[in-house]
Amino acid sequence: MPLAGIISKPQKHELETILPELRAWLGERGWSCVLDRESAAYLREGAQSAAAGASAQQAGAPQSDCDSVEREQMASRKPDLVVVLGGDGTLLAAARAFAHTGTPLLSVNLGSLGFMTEVPLSELYTTLQAWCDGTATIETRSMMHAELFCGGKPTRQWDALNDVVVAKGTIARMADFAVVIDGQPIATFRADGVILSTPTGSTAYNLSAHGPIVMPTVNAMLVTPICPHLLTIRPIVVPGESAISVRVVGVPNQTYLTVDGQEAVPMHVGDQVHCRRSQFSVRLLRLQPNGLFNVLRSKLKWGER
Repeated sequence: MPLAGIISKPQKHELETILPELRAWLGERGWSCVLDRESAAYLREGAQSAAAGASAQQAGAPQSDCDSVEREQMASRKPDLVVVLGGDGTLLAAARAFAHTGTPLLSVNLGSLGFMTEVPLSELYTTLQAWCDGTATIETRSMMHAELFCGGKPTRQWDALNDVVVAKGTIARMADFAVVIDGQPIATFRADGVILSTPTGSTAYNLSAHGPIVMPTVNAMLVTPICPHLLTIRPIVVPGESAISVRVVGVPNQTYLTVDGQEAVPMHVGDQVHCRRSQFSVRLLRLQPNGLFNVLRSKLKWGER
């Protein structure tokens, strides 16, 4: 029996309706499912609201075998497919959870923008059926591996789909950073921070910091200063195999390392983060190839006057 994982965004009450329908659809086709705790809670709430009527099982409709675990434990269940219901943030969390498995992710947009969650809710079951029929498209997105060194010793490591950011804390004063690429010192400069981005992340924080847009298929990484003190410090696009290091040289209060905008740890003077292309990648399930420029036009009204 194939297994589907389901991950949902918190505080999306429409999931009380979506999840029971999705579970029934999977059950009718012989799928079992495993849900994260957030999804399981919505499923229980939906079941309670429908308790006054006859259940689908009583009506004779097949039900999928469902279980719930913590999101971090879902990869150990080895699902054949993961359905992500939410926005880009939910997809980023799911991508890191399944980075080492190669499991395809079907990301359904329940948010407001959805750069990566391109599949609308109206195409959920059409895309699922295409996957079952073997006609769906898989897009492979590269990830970035980051390793934090404190006192010269490695302390933590991550794999990011969008970006790794080193930036100052709450005090409105710039910090000093030193950037080294492939062992060559590039510059030591004063800025609010530095963004190290994948091509997928080029349309995220990097774009807001006036960095370039890079097509996801390009083998590259981006180094983008955040509000540098000198206008001569500009964004750089480097080969995907490059090794990039950012060291905190001076800081007015505290500096933070942030991974995909969701995980943050403090950094101090002398600490540094080493980044390179990850050995893992993310596989995104699509009904058909959409393309970056279609997304830019539809989401950002790119090129319109």
